[in-house]
Amino acid sequence: MTQVFSQDFVTECRRKLLQMKADLMNRARVERAEFALNNKNVGDEIDQSVAFLTEHNFLVSQERVRTQLMEINFALARMESGSFGVCDETGEFIEEQRLRALPFTRLSIEGAELREAQNKKYIPR
Repeated sequence: MTQVFSQDFVTECRRKLLQMKADLMNRARVERAEFALNNKNVGDEIDQSVAFLTEHNFLVSQERVRTQLMEINFALARMESGSFGVCDETGEFIEEQRLRALPFTRLSIEGAELREAQNKKYIPR
């Protein structure tokens, strides 16, 4: 591990993470407000089915937002602890280009490939 990230780079990543967090929070708030407007107790079977699918899509979306927010918060905590940019799998520094694209990532490209290969090994077919 020879690479050390500049303070400017870490600040840029922090800014991106905070912007992503704000965008996700706003999206979740808008989706929640739109979902609350749906009346699920009226209509025939088709209307009820559409309402069920709408609710399912809403819940899936909210879970995705929750997971992304959790990853962003973990990345911000890693910045505070000084472990930002270190791969969970290999212990090496994550590539700067990867962190610019996904500032919340916990895996380098090599680490992601290792984890994917390991997961394939244990997934029953």
